[in-house]
Amino acid sequence: MAVKNFVVGLFDDEAVLFPAVKKVRTAGYKLHDVYTPFPVHGLDHAMGLRESSLHTAGFIYGITGTTTALSFMSWVFNADWPLNIGGKPHFPLPAFIPITFELTVLFAAVGMVMTFCWLCQIMPGVKKHIFHPRQTDDKFVMVIELTEKTNAEEVKSFLTAAGAHDINEQKAEAGWWFGRFDKDDEPYLRKIQTANA
Repeated sequence: MAVKNFVVGLFDDEAVLFPAVKKVRTAGYKLHDVYTPFPVHGLDHAMGLRESSLHTAGFIYGITGTTTALSFMSWVFNADWPLNIGGKPHFPLPAFIPITFELTVLFAAVGMVMTFCWLCQIMPGVKKHIFHPRQTDDKFVMVIELTEKTNAEEVKSFLTAAGAHDINEQKAEAGWWFGRFDKDDEPYLRKIQTANA
């Protein structure tokens, strides 16, 4: 994981944030992320994010649950422990439907929750840098990553012109790490900076 430089701008309203995101992308700056206190419709498209593939993962998990249920029950009643119960067939599909449905829903639900947590990097013990204390309270925060070609002062003036306030430059871990919010991160960050130097 790398410690990178960011310019952080604060917005009061999504009506100002939306055009600012489009201007940042048009100007060619590297948009790290935008933090909002509530879902803003269309912001993902304005940021250039692709549509989530969570529904495809849910379908795959559901098919896996269906296949698991049908194959396990058919194996039990045909190969492992075949019983003749009143002359009924060994593969009574109508009797298998409730269990098949339950396993389909179980696999899809649990799999989608785990996939969502993995994609959003939210798990017990996972910590990400908080760029502003009110980023999910009542303010909108735009974070622009500084690259070798980007001048910090130029980005700050660009964000000011776009309607941002409380603009600052921060050095932070770009990804996630295991940690706790009630403990100091400075020793960990110093260890990373020493290793990268």
